[in-house]
This record gives sequence, C-alpha cells and structure tokens, in this order.
Amino acid sequence: MKKLTLTLGAATLASPALAASGPFFSLGNSDFVVSIAFILFIGILVYFKVPRTIMSMLDKRAEGIQANLSEARTLREEAQTLLASYERKQNEVKEQADRIVAAAKDEAESAATKARADLEHAIQRRLKAAEEQIESAQADAVKEVRDRAIQVAVAAAADVLAKDMDSARAAALIDSSIETVQAKLH
Repeated sequence: MKKLTLTLGAATLASPALAASGPFFSLGNSDFVVSIAFILFIGILVYFKVPRTIMSMLDKRAEGIQANLSEARTLREEAQTLLASYERKQNEVKEQADRIVAAAKDEAESAATKARADLEHAIQRRLKAAEEQIESAQADAVKEVRDRAIQVAVAAAADVLAKDMDSARAAALIDSSIETVQAKLH
C-alpha cells in the first residue's frame, strides 16, 4: 500500500502539470483537473480495497501456480518411477526372451541329436531286416536248388532204371520190397 502511494506521488510530481504555465492550482488548468481526477480515482480504488482484492487474487493465482508446479513435480516423479518400472520390466522380458531362445536352441539341438540317433537305429533295423531277407532268400534258393536237384536225380534214376529194368528184375524188386514191408510190419 505504501508502495502504491509513493508511486502515485512520484507520478504526480513528474507530471507535465508542473511544466504548465500559469497558476497550477486553478480549475482552468487542465493538468490540475486531470491530476485531481487521477488522485480521486486512486482514492476510490483504495477506499473500495481494490489493491487488496487484486493482491489477494494475485496471491491466489500464485498459490494455484505453486499447486500446479507441485502437482507437475509429483507427476514427473511418478512418471520417472513408472519409466523405471517399465524399463525394469522391459529388461526382465528381454532376459526371459533370451532364456526362451536359449532353451529353444538347446531343445532343437537335443531333438536333432535324438533324430540322428533314431535315424541310425532305423537304418540298423532296416539293414538287419534286409540281411535277414537276403539270408531267407538264399536259404529258399538253396532249398529250391536241392529240391530241383532231387527231382532231376529221381527223374534221371527213373530213366536209368527204366532202361536197365526188365520184367524179371522188376518182379524181383517187387518181391524184395514186399518182404521188407512185411518184416517191418510184423
């Protein structure tokens, strides 16, 4: 309030009214009238406590700004905390992803090793089965050759016997065969 009064007093002393010619304290001097009107205007403002109202409005505005600054500071701290939390979560997720990738690689390697072992086992089984089939085919071929050789030998023997056989000899063979059968049956 004192500052306002001092400011008004200084403004009045430095006014062009002091530079005007003629008596200053006369109603004919427009500078005097304007100075009086200004002082009355300032007095009315002081009477109705306008400076105090303006000051309280400015104080409220300053308090509002201070509250906004405090809220902004709080929000900034919360944002920094949230950012740190998200960065920590991002690092955790990255580490987890790295572990998953490493586990997948290990699993793929073990699956490949198992697949190789299974393939070798399957190849060994197939080789063994093929060898068994070859041995079986070989045995069948040997049996077939023996059977055929026996058939050929029997046919050749029948031909030889048929050529060498006369009726007397055939009758003697039949009689000896009958005696052999009788001896075995009794």
